Amino acid sequence: MSSIYDFSARTLDGQEKSFNDFSGQALLVVNTASKCGFTPQYEGLEALFRKYKAQGFVVIGFPCNQFGAQEPGDSTEIAQFCSRTYDVTFPMFAKIDVNGPQTHPIYEYLKTKAKGLLGSEAIKWNFTKFLVDRKGDVIARFAPTATPRDIEPEIEKLL
Repeated sequence: MSSIYDFSARTLDGQEKSFNDFSGQALLVVNTASKCGFTPQYEGLEALFRKYKAQGFVVIGFPCNQFGAQEPGDSTEIAQFCSRTYDVTFPMFAKIDVNGPQTHPIYEYLKTKAKGLLGSEAIKWNFTKFLVDRKGDVIARFAPTATPRDIEPEIEKLL
């Protein structure tokens, strides 16, 4: 696969969505969880999405239950939580694995293109973020501690 646009994933409402639909847009791909200390980052992610979506920027959320079982809900529960608690309007996909034998192909791709601390490919926790340019190339990986506000200057460079 040559870019993230070659992949597809199932949305929270069960529809298969091609990432080619995001072609030409800058993306911030995030593994999320509803019961994590970093969960309040949903607010900042939504703010970035609303601020820059007209300029071709999309935040994409992938719920994941691999870290402390902090995303125990099903798709309906996740969608309700995101909508009611943080008024999330950016695309949210079905729960996936980001590590291990069942890792979603999108995350296999992202992890090989942008390694983490000390060159590790493994995702260490919820709210790890990958910034993708308009050509579908992975530009950067950010730790969970990097807030959406911290990443904003890098997003602006891509727009």
